[in-house]
Amino acid sequence: MKVIELNASVTESNDRDADAIRKEMKEKGTLLINLMSSPGSGKTTLLSRTITDLKDQLSIGVMEADIASDVDAVKIESLGAASIQAHTDGMCHMDAGMTKRALDSIGYEDKDLIFLENVGNLICPAEFDTGAGLKVMILSVPEGDDKPLKYPLMFEQSDALVITKMDTLEYFDFSLDKCAERASRLNPSIQIFPLSAKTGAGMSIFEEWLKEQVSAWKGEKSDTIFRD
Repeated sequence: MKVIELNASVTESNDRDADAIRKEMKEKGTLLINLMSSPGSGKTTLLSRTITDLKDQLSIGVMEADIASDVDAVKIESLGAASIQAHTDGMCHMDAGMTKRALDSIGYEDKDLIFLENVGNLICPAEFDTGAGLKVMILSVPEGDDKPLKYPLMFEQSDALVITKMDTLEYFDFSLDKCAERASRLNPSIQIFPLSAKTGAGMSIFEEWLKEQVSAWKGEKSDTIFRD
């Protein structure tokens, strides 16, 4: 019986498509950030606060990926940002092909920054390159400080870790030091931003980092390839 191993070929094809997206986004000067987290971690709340704070400084778009519903996209659009809802037809992640279709739909030539709010889970999104220039993982305090031990690939792949809901710290058994140490052990270069999108604490530091990344992206040579 002939056996064909499909996983490698699918991944290789996706990687080629992702590299093509990165190159095109680079040429247009638009930074695509892949936001990944569990459901309920506060992705949309973080995005809402970020858009409100930066909408006069950056042109921002958001691509909301979900299996169903358009609740998040409607909320983002109400803030004045360009937003589309991408239904994944049951898939637990976005891949490069899906991302390209979403980008073509939202339009990105006039955007400084586009967020891809990936489907909520800590496994599949880390395994598929979307063509994003940066990966940002969001972890909320109620989820616990042991997530780096349970889902190491997500932390290894991410450029930044945003720890949300810091205003609830006193109510949960969560050690910021332990979480940061575990994440940094997996990924020494990961940037860590503890914050509360609800109160605004820590947001300015994260937002300054975002603006620096956008500037760096626009200033890089167009033939540089960044891989998720």
